[in-house]
Amino acid sequence: MKHLPRSWRVAVAGLAVGAAGVLGVAGPAASADPVLPPRPVPAPIPAPQAAPGALGNPMPGLAPQAVPPGPVAAPGLAAPPPAPAAAAPPALMPATAGTLRDFFNGKGVKMEPQKAAGFTALDLVLPVPQGWTQVPDPNVPDAFVVIANRRSPSLYTPNAQLVVYRLVGDFDPHEAITHGYLDSQQLPAWRTTDASLVDYNGCPASLIEGTYRQNEMTLNTSRRHVIVTSGPDKYLVSLAVSTEAGGGVGEAQATDGIVNGFRAGAPGSNQPAAPPPAAAPPVAPPQAAAAPPAVVAPPQALAH
Repeated sequence: MKHLPRSWRVAVAGLAVGAAGVLGVAGPAASADPVLPPRPVPAPIPAPQAAPGALGNPMPGLAPQAVPPGPVAAPGLAAPPPAPAAAAPPALMPATAGTLRDFFNGKGVKMEPQKAAGFTALDLVLPVPQGWTQVPDPNVPDAFVVIANRRSPSLYTPNAQLVVYRLVGDFDPHEAITHGYLDSQQLPAWRTTDASLVDYNGCPASLIEGTYRQNEMTLNTSRRHVIVTSGPDKYLVSLAVSTEAGGGVGEAQATDGIVNGFRAGAPGSNQPAAPPPAAAPPVAPPQAAAAPPAVVAPPQALAH
């Protein structure tokens, strides 16, 4: 082991001497040749870049195409899909058989008639046109309130009949209201002029209007059913407004006021809106006399 380092030193020394000899011989010959300067290396030409919205570099034979501006998605990340639009609730389809009473009987739901005196479970608004009064009508079973114009020159007394039932039992209000047309469609010679199953005042409701025959007369009628939830209870509120078809022109304003002004809802849902702030009185001309307010009487007042 002691002889190995010595032999390595000898070999290295020999190589050093040989290299010196080679350099000594080649040096004079190289200094005699002329030295040429090195050729300059051309700098790379940067490729042109198209700005967003400018024309890009077309391929040969193709027309230049505009580069649309916009954000560039990161590699490997797909753009998020658009949020799906909210689906509209399916429209209700009217039932083809069975009145509301038939539906409730089939579900085992009990219909308890309500009376106007002392009734506070719902907010009910029934407009009373000028000349109309509350009347007893034995022809209206379970009547809550009946108002009529007994001074009408028509052979048929224009009237509005309101009936309210408390519904005791389990059922789907929207399924039930699809049966709201059938009681009217069973009237003699019935012809529909309008119908709707759109919610009324936020409650499931049906409205059907048309004509039918009674005592050799053609009558116009508008009939609305509303199912109102008040606390744990549900109520069926039904309004029927009828006039003679031939003599209903003079009563059109009164009956339209009843149909459009009628409201049914849970307590507090039909409170009158707060009046707008009073405006500064004009300097001229003087204000015209205000029209008399519409006559609106709730069923509680009509019951007395």
